[in-house]
Amino acid sequence: MSYVYDFDHPHEVAPRELRQLLGGKGANLAEMTSVLHLPVPPGFTISTEACRAFLAGGWPDGLDEEIAQHLERLEATMGRRLGSGDDPLLVSVRSGAAASMPGMMDTVLNLGLNDDSVEGLAAHSDERFAFDSYRRLLQMYGRIVLGVDDRSFDADLQTTKERLGITNDAEMRAPELRELAERSKARILSELGRPFPQDPAAQLRGAIEAVFSSWNGQRARTYREREKIPHDLGTAVTIQAMVFGNRDDESGTGVGFTRDPATGENKPYGDFLWNAQGEDVVAGIRHPLSLENLAERAPELHRELIGAFARLEEHFRDMCDVEFTIEQGRLYLLQTRVGKRTGRAAIRMAVEMVDDPFIALGRSEAVQRVNPDHIDGVLHPQFADAVVTVATRGLGASPGAAVGRVCLSAERAVELSREGTAVILVREETSPDDIHGMLAATGILTRRGGLVSHAAVVARGWGKPAVVGAERVEIGKGEIRIGGTRVAEGDLISIDGTTGVVALGAVALSAAQPPESLEVLLSWADEIRKGRLGVRANADSGPDAANARSLGAEGIGLCRTEHMFLAPDRLPVVRRMILATGPEEEEAALEELREVQRTDFLEILEAMDGLPVTVRLLDPPLHEFLPDASVLALKQATVGLSPEEERLHEAALRWQEQNPMLGTRGVRLGILKPGLYAMQVRALLDAAAERAAAGGRPVVEVMIPLTVSREELQLARSWVQEVLAERPVGGVKVAIGTMIETPRAALRAGELAEAADFFSYGTNDLTQMTFGFSRDDVEARMMATYLERGLIPANPFETIDVDGVGELLRTATEQARAAKPSLKIGICGEHGGDPASIDFFARLGLDYVSCSPYRVPVARLAAAQAVLTLSRPLAADPSGAPTGAPWTVHS
Repeated sequence: MSYVYDFDHPHEVAPRELRQLLGGKGANLAEMTSVLHLPVPPGFTISTEACRAFLAGGWPDGLDEEIAQHLERLEATMGRRLGSGDDPLLVSVRSGAAASMPGMMDTVLNLGLNDDSVEGLAAHSDERFAFDSYRRLLQMYGRIVLGVDDRSFDADLQTTKERLGITNDAEMRAPELRELAERSKARILSELGRPFPQDPAAQLRGAIEAVFSSWNGQRARTYREREKIPHDLGTAVTIQAMVFGNRDDESGTGVGFTRDPATGENKPYGDFLWNAQGEDVVAGIRHPLSLENLAERAPELHRELIGAFARLEEHFRDMCDVEFTIEQGRLYLLQTRVGKRTGRAAIRMAVEMVDDPFIALGRSEAVQRVNPDHIDGVLHPQFADAVVTVATRGLGASPGAAVGRVCLSAERAVELSREGTAVILVREETSPDDIHGMLAATGILTRRGGLVSHAAVVARGWGKPAVVGAERVEIGKGEIRIGGTRVAEGDLISIDGTTGVVALGAVALSAAQPPESLEVLLSWADEIRKGRLGVRANADSGPDAANARSLGAEGIGLCRTEHMFLAPDRLPVVRRMILATGPEEEEAALEELREVQRTDFLEILEAMDGLPVTVRLLDPPLHEFLPDASVLALKQATVGLSPEEERLHEAALRWQEQNPMLGTRGVRLGILKPGLYAMQVRALLDAAAERAAAGGRPVVEVMIPLTVSREELQLARSWVQEVLAERPVGGVKVAIGTMIETPRAALRAGELAEAADFFSYGTNDLTQMTFGFSRDDVEARMMATYLERGLIPANPFETIDVDGVGELLRTATEQARAAKPSLKIGICGEHGGDPASIDFFARLGLDYVSCSPYRVPVARLAAAQAVLTLSRPLAADPSGAPTGAPWTVHS
């Protein structure tokens, strides 16, 4: 087995197809070298197989010898030797996983310099350049390989610049750079008790081991968890001859994109610095210049760069991110990859590349190019300005942007929120004790924690913008410091939970304004999934239904009638029905409720005219419409209750449930109060008749909740049929089905199907009952811990548990379709808007998914992508990102 491959190695297939072996960086460098013949500094790649072997059992046998052979070949090509005292060869050591993970793993530049070779480099160039390169190596190697705190190096650099009265690194002179190098060596010796390694071979091995190890660093693991990249892929390592953007004022370095990654405009975009190395651009140490500056100062180089951009984009058929260096007037390309982009840019590019003659994407390809998260991003408030002064970055944990005043405690957040002040809750990390403050906050910022931390999980569940793991935020008493800048409690800051950006002050926000190209893309998605997987919405009012339809919903999969009862003008009527002492009093209250429900249903049927509307009859137990019995008991014991309150207290005690989720709810409530369901059906049929009389086309589906047996469903079905017989609605077909939300119902689905026209899977309750989790308690108290410890791979209330809940759904679907092949089956839990779950539902052969209105565009895209991948097994795609739900184990 070979572990090491030169960039120009003659592979049997195109190098770009070997990402799993060479990593994305190594595969693309080989492609640029051997296929496109672009100006790439030579080098070689250590494969992901070597990394996996190292992580499993230490340094692989034979790897030293292979590296030595390829290094000797590189030295011969360059005419220089690594670490030589006379014009030395220097190399970069970079990570490169199969799936792009920008900035998540480690890089070491200028490797090969030591006390002798730096003098040789100075003799063949100049002293300033040589010692600038050496102090960079010492600081980078000290931090990444040796583990020295980089803040000490930064402090030395800042002290030197302050003493010289300068702000730009490029203004430092050779004596100061030599002094910085000596100070860095002394700091390494002082902190570690051993000197910086002078042997170039030892430096190289140390750097390779550090890059291998960075695969399991916290940054990298957190990123992979968010992007659903398997942890067992490993990273490749590229060893590449150094070219120097910091050699002189005719040298420079930059990062460019073949299109604008923020807007998607078909125009090259990038940042560039003269007399600098790559990390200067990425780290924001100096204010970068635009590519237009390069065009003004070096037009020939600019034309060559833009020509390379065009070749790369045409070859890879996508927007490319390119790192480049100019050394003394000569252009080199250091790496390329398919570039990261904003949601707005991703959508625009995908649509425009269909008509681009050089790329000519098919519509299916365009649909697959856009991540559902991209659509989610353009539907949330965002920073209005494309360019924002970044104070620091963390991990974008929950999308959307927010502006608010810094609050350092949950209690203070609640106080200010009650005064109408928008607040950002800032904590080291959150815990269940902070829940009230998190609920009150406009956004959440934590110094520690990852994408499965308590703050991240809760914020996503509540739809609040959140940034976690912002390590440069230092929290003190009554203030925070961000990169040395003091921010007092009460000062304004801004966060972007999509990108992880934290900014000082109030950044202007813009409401969600989806680009015009979004509807074009979604129309293509609709064509792909047509007749295969529909998308409905969960909506409980006319305005919600109209909004859902405007976002592309093809009907309502869940109309929760209990939400209609909670309005201030209706709750007293519901309570009169509960408190009724005789049939006449109860019927009078039910008749009053029938009229208001008829009005609600009419609005919904009008908004969804011609599309199916699934109305779930009352589901929650009656105590939810009554005051809290314990509150009334306390009042009774202190100041006493009014006669009305006494009656409410008695009813609250009578209907009180020990475990409401498993108590008198759904069809069980209908059995105890049969007039309740009859009233709801009459209201619905009256609305349908009125809509039909007005020329509409109502499509009505009545859903019985929580049935667990055929006998229950047959009884409930008879109630609906009795009302239909009394009040036939000419020309309107009414379907009667049930909600499958208990394990027993799933296991006896074949029997239930005999009495049903349709099934709808209520995956929220089915997940609770399968796991034995109370969602409200578990998500607040223990979900973050379970995720962080790897006890479960994903929050089962966000992404379907394929192995447990999914197996119940599979069993139910197979039984139901065997009993009644024409049975329509959908899903109306919150999983209906989750892309990974939608992929699973498509594989089950469900007819539709239903989700909240604002998730409908995401579901439309995800459903199309799921249909396109139906013929593929649940496995990793070529980029290394899994196509299945995270609950599926990938080998």
